[in-house]
Amino acid sequence: MNKSGSNQSNRLMTVVILLAITLVVLLGVLFAQKYLGNGIIASSPSPSASISPSPSGTEQPAPDPTPTPEPTPPPEITDPEQLVLDISKLPSYVSRTTVSEGTYQKKFSDGATITYSVYQNDKKVDYKPAYTLAFPRAKVYTEQEGVTTFRGNNYRDTASYGTRDIKERKLEIIWEHGTGAISAHNSYWPGSGWTGQPIIINWPEETRKVMNISEEFKDKDFVEVIYPILDGNIYFLDLETGKPTRNKINLGFSIKGTGMVDPRGYPLFYTGMGLNENNGRYTEFKYRAYNLLDQTEIFSIKGKDALSYRGSWGAFDSSALLSKETDTLINVGENGLIYKTRLNTKFDAASGTLSMSPEVTKFQYKSSYNSPGADYGIENSPVVYRNLMYTVDNGGTLLCLDIDKLEPVWMYDVKDDTDSTIVLEEEEDGVYIYTANEVDKRCAGGKASKADCNIRKFNALTGELVWQRDYTCYYRSGINGGVLGTPLIGKDDIADRIIFPVCFTGSQMDGKLVALDKKTGEEIWVRKLDHYSWSSPVDIKSDDGKTYGLLCGYDGFMRLFDPMTGEDLDKVSLGVNIESSPSVYNDIAVVGSYAQKIFGVKIK
Repeated sequence: MNKSGSNQSNRLMTVVILLAITLVVLLGVLFAQKYLGNGIIASSPSPSASISPSPSGTEQPAPDPTPTPEPTPPPEITDPEQLVLDISKLPSYVSRTTVSEGTYQKKFSDGATITYSVYQNDKKVDYKPAYTLAFPRAKVYTEQEGVTTFRGNNYRDTASYGTRDIKERKLEIIWEHGTGAISAHNSYWPGSGWTGQPIIINWPEETRKVMNISEEFKDKDFVEVIYPILDGNIYFLDLETGKPTRNKINLGFSIKGTGMVDPRGYPLFYTGMGLNENNGRYTEFKYRAYNLLDQTEIFSIKGKDALSYRGSWGAFDSSALLSKETDTLINVGENGLIYKTRLNTKFDAASGTLSMSPEVTKFQYKSSYNSPGADYGIENSPVVYRNLMYTVDNGGTLLCLDIDKLEPVWMYDVKDDTDSTIVLEEEEDGVYIYTANEVDKRCAGGKASKADCNIRKFNALTGELVWQRDYTCYYRSGINGGVLGTPLIGKDDIADRIIFPVCFTGSQMDGKLVALDKKTGEEIWVRKLDHYSWSSPVDIKSDDGKTYGLLCGYDGFMRLFDPMTGEDLDKVSLGVNIESSPSVYNDIAVVGSYAQKIFGVKIK
């Protein structure tokens, strides 16, 4: 063989040997991947993390994989300019016609009409907003820790805050605070009544430092309960103990509704009043804002108004909302007027100073659904989605109002007075509202002994009725049947249902608690109540993900119940009738009753 052939043979042998070595190495790596758990694609072990067998011969565990980070949710939109809806592009939009200078009318597809005007400085104007008003989603209505308005936010979907580890499924009264009573309008008003939900807030430290709270709490990170009630006082209590945190404010006349604390954490408290008499002594109806630096009245709106179609009745039972982005207060009155107030608030925590320079705008309307007089009044609390506000008046007009332009969008005749507050929810396929009326004007004056309470779901943007569920209820003068409480709208593990208390379903004393499927309105479960409930049920979620419910009623019991079945898990007596609705902060519920006491109840 020549030299050239010998070299080719040597090179071929070398290639074969290299391929064999490579194959052996590859098989060794695959063996290690299978039996030692350290795959080829996995990150290499650190120098200190050997994959060799331990002296005992056991295998070392593979290192934990690096967790995939959760995606950061996009920031919530709070800019009104980005949130405002152009109502002219909504399918429900109807253009207005001019009746006279500053007075307009809309006629809807069912033939119903609404005639309306806007007033600034009590002068009729062709209203053009000076700024854009639209609310963000409910989850960012406030950054404060607590329950700052009736049912928590602009969707009115919660009255609980914080966390709780519910294991025993028991209720325990941990404190009581005595209250009083008032005699007025040929009746007796003890303790707290409807809606009567307490406000609960953990104040920002800079605000707490400059308020006139007691020295004992001045430097303490405590949670304050603020509770205006029927006896004419506004109470300030420590959530943990029920001890007064500062002097009460003696308004002197009954407060039936629920107050509101400023969602910015400013030292401001807002409240209406339900009655203008105290044992023969009378005063003006007012909606008030209190400066909580010194507990003085800083601003008020008079309820008796020449613009009202109601006459002299000017109570304020509704709980207001405040747009923190625009410093704008939205509230409604039993005089039938809707108020949009630019507060021009200035608060300096460093100097401990607070001022307001309010500009009040009034919306006045007449609905063809309503009869004259007492029908023009609103007792439920307004709900807001972006720039669309929803409310129902005493005459049965469900109104969707653009609060940016102060222009009606759509309306619907629910046929009777509605004191229960609407609840709003954003679902996958749209935005919806739930509402329920009472049995009142359809029976009053001997017209009938009973009528249907109508529970309804609407498309919030179009006004389309999605479904309706009816319950026949008895009429009782002065203490109406039907739905008075605001429903518990399910979330998380009970997200498929909404729960309503319905009054007087079998007599003038009993009732039902019903869970309805949100999609269809069909009953999921129905529970008979021996005694009716005007109180609003509250959802509370345990740390383990299980949701529970609280319900108070005429029999004086607070109940812990299972929203999956409606069954009671525990109950505790708070003396007598509980018309008020509880608030919950962590594992403590607070509510008052006709027993002339405020209670702190531990959820265990």
